[in-house]
Amino acid sequence: MAEAKSNGSKNKTQAKRATTEAKKSAAKTASASKRAATKAAAAEKNQVQTAVETAVDVPVGAVLAVSDRLSELVEPWTDRSKAERQIKNYRSDLRRSLKRTERRGATARRRAITEARRTRTQVEREARNRRTEVEQRVRRAIEVPTSRAQEVVDTAQGVVGSVTSQIPVLR
Repeated sequence: MAEAKSNGSKNKTQAKRATTEAKKSAAKTASASKRAATKAAAAEKNQVQTAVETAVDVPVGAVLAVSDRLSELVEPWTDRSKAERQIKNYRSDLRRSLKRTERRGATARRRAITEARRTRTQVEREARNRRTEVEQRVRRAIEVPTSRAQEVVDTAQGVVGSVTSQIPVLR
């Protein structure tokens, strides 16, 4: 029976140990869950904070950019000497732009004239070559029949001469 008692106390000890370990494990799990939840909450908080800061910073930045641009536009006109300097700069820019445009126009005109001359010369050369070719063909077309006709005339004269020389013999 003593054995049964010692067996029973072992079971109780083991049960207490198991309960204690289960409590510790549950506490660790709860602590880990709490840490994870805290980290997730901190991350969400940072995301929300970043979004809110962006939502505020963009319009403020836009207003500052517009303000700077307006200052740049108005600054040259706040003082008479600055305004005169600005007008002088505008005039010189306009003058430079006009000169550049004039040079481009002159260059384009010269190129067009050169191209027209080149084309005219080419057309004239082609026309001369074709005229010469046509004249040669016409000359050949006239000369061949003319020389053939001359041959026929010469042959006919030869025949007439020989017939004429035979007529007195026949009489």
